Amino acid sequence: MRGEVALRDRGFRAAGWRYVPLKDVGTWLSGGTPSTSNDAYWGGDIPWISGASMKSFRITDSDRKLTDIGAKNGSRLVSKGTTLFVVRGMSLKSEFRVGVTERTVAFGQDCKAIIPAEGIDPEFLARAVQSRTSEILTLVEETSHGTGRLDTARLQELEIPVPSLDEQHRIVAAHAAFERRIGALERMLGKLRVAEEALSAEALAPRFGWEYATVEDIADVAAGVTLGAEPLGEGTVELPYLRVANVLDGRIDTADVKRVRIVRSQLERFALRKGDLLLTEGGDLDKLGRGAVWDGRIEPCLHQNHVFRVRCGSRMDPDFLALYTASPKGRAYFQRVGKQTTNLASINSTQVKAMRVPVPPLEAQRRNLEPVRAVRVRMRAVERQIAKLRTIQQGVVEDLLAGRVRLAAA
Repeated sequence: MRGEVALRDRGFRAAGWRYVPLKDVGTWLSGGTPSTSNDAYWGGDIPWISGASMKSFRITDSDRKLTDIGAKNGSRLVSKGTTLFVVRGMSLKSEFRVGVTERTVAFGQDCKAIIPAEGIDPEFLARAVQSRTSEILTLVEETSHGTGRLDTARLQELEIPVPSLDEQHRIVAAHAAFERRIGALERMLGKLRVAEEALSAEALAPRFGWEYATVEDIADVAAGVTLGAEPLGEGTVELPYLRVANVLDGRIDTADVKRVRIVRSQLERFALRKGDLLLTEGGDLDKLGRGAVWDGRIEPCLHQNHVFRVRCGSRMDPDFLALYTASPKGRAYFQRVGKQTTNLASINSTQVKAMRVPVPPLEAQRRNLEPVRAVRVRMRAVERQIAKLRTIQQGVVEDLLAGRVRLAAA
């Protein structure tokens, strides 16, 4: 592993830049946790940052806070402009959390801090460390408790490029320009989400003459393929299927689709059709019955038994039914009838079938859906813009941080 990291470090070198091992970029500090049984240490105004609470690059707050005396007894205080990163915890098995403090904070033993040396911009340092995420994750070891751990000595061997302070500032400014544009789009997306919520409520607001029926009256409800012992030999076929992880709130994610083998004669029974509403059977109580309408992007495609397939008849538009199941009333129904166990909650097909839903005339359903669909089209367009900018930002900033692209002074 050490040789692999060393080979990576002997890659491209920008002319005129220093290359400094992390151990020499600033002062390293370890954190700690004051006694949780001493009430005098907790409930103050100083955010206490842990591996679990570090969820954004700009570190400003935490759900747990220390008093002044608590910060001086078992923890460590750092000021604004300090790089913090996680060195122990479950999150290290899939991601490397790093950020820069925006105010004075305390931090726990699951994190390390670097106070940047003179001549190194605080945000540049944090971004430079962040840019080494792929290599850093290869250094993560698993502890006996199953959590991830980064060995500080090995981490300190990694080098980062350090240009002049002026060029650091230009790189940080370039990153900030992307963030401002992305931030503006995210604010626009937030407004569109508020509009979607209002339009959805309006679309479902009861009108005179609307009928109500159970889902069983207006749709066919079925579970999917039960995973386990799969059939073999002639007369079988292996096909993609959707599992609970693919069925999200309002959309279907097909980035990672598994395959299952079934008897060919069962294909008609389990195959999805465009327009089928998919609802999840289990999960957290507040996520019961989450789902979306299948758009037929994979053909043929099956669904597993923990995902209900709701196939609407001639009286119901599947998008209107999806709007209702995702509404506060729909959520409340699933939470009321869901069976709660220690780790999760679940619903069964009988409960899905028994759900009472509004059944306006089909023409009224589609008319009410039009403004909702229109705002969703705008939302998807903004989401695509954000994703595209994020991709461009990542590539540009990585090139800038590596020195492959240089910014001239203004």
